[in-house]
Amino acid sequence: MVKAVRFHKTGGPEVLAYEDVDVAAPGEGQAWVRHKVIGLNFIDTYHRSGLYPLPLPSGVGLEAAGVVEAVGPGVEHVKAGDRVAYAGGPPGAYSQERVIPAEKLVKIPAGVSDEQAAAMMLKGLTVQYLIRRVYRVQKGETVLFHAAAGGVGLIACQWLKALGATVIGTVGSDEKARIAKAHGCDHTIVYTREKFPERVMEITGGRGVPVVFDSVGKDTFYGSLDCLQPRGLLAVFGNGSGPVKDVDINVLAKGSFYVSRPTLMTYTAQRADLEAASKELFGMVKSGQVSIEINQRYALADAAQAHRDLEARKTTGSTVFKP
Repeated sequence: MVKAVRFHKTGGPEVLAYEDVDVAAPGEGQAWVRHKVIGLNFIDTYHRSGLYPLPLPSGVGLEAAGVVEAVGPGVEHVKAGDRVAYAGGPPGAYSQERVIPAEKLVKIPAGVSDEQAAAMMLKGLTVQYLIRRVYRVQKGETVLFHAAAGGVGLIACQWLKALGATVIGTVGSDEKARIAKAHGCDHTIVYTREKFPERVMEITGGRGVPVVFDSVGKDTFYGSLDCLQPRGLLAVFGNGSGPVKDVDINVLAKGSFYVSRPTLMTYTAQRADLEAASKELFGMVKSGQVSIEINQRYALADAAQAHRDLEARKTTGSTVFKP
């Protein structure tokens, strides 16, 4: 028996239970992983709340780093003793040990710690697909990135600066503005007291930006459209304030805008894409162009408190659990 965090009904953080679970031997195409560090992500709260429904009871968590204990038949790209990390389903990363489809695993290269890997896989791969594939940001472009002081935001600010872009980021406080600027954000907008569409137009001299990366959702959707240049792209990759609903598609006509609702799972569904994205992410970290800021650490048994802090916007950078 090992310990894991699970939930038997959807709701607030209080539904998370720290309980004993069995770990079966790995079957065809599976690997048994002993977790060293586990990552916390906003999508975990969507699963727990029921915004993204899961069959119940369910595990929770999509990101971790650890050591392979054993592999099932047909697994050749990892073996017992390998340091590995993953980002993606099925949920269940909040556990001391688990069995997972081996195709989800990538080897952690020398020079990257277990903590870094667990804190950056989902967030870093998200940044990779957003700025390298959904919209391939070019040197000299100005972009808007919401929640710039969050785990995804801090990685994005650094990576965008390495590409030669100018970064405008929204944040919730002056302290978060300071953190974002320290990680490459050129212009910060404190959305609690500033109207971000107006500030974006001021910063860009009325031109707007070619792309907005938005993980906030409902509260920023229409304002994000107002920040775009004609034929600009709004990439909505999260629902921090709730999902966007009942949109009249004609609102896009004012600038012939494009809107995308991409997911990491789609962009890494093919093994070749996962390996290429991971290689690029690990390279950015090993080169020092992107540093992984782990600003909160919790025991796995304290997962409910970690969810409370995340949803209350009390966290910055990445958060990890120690099993």
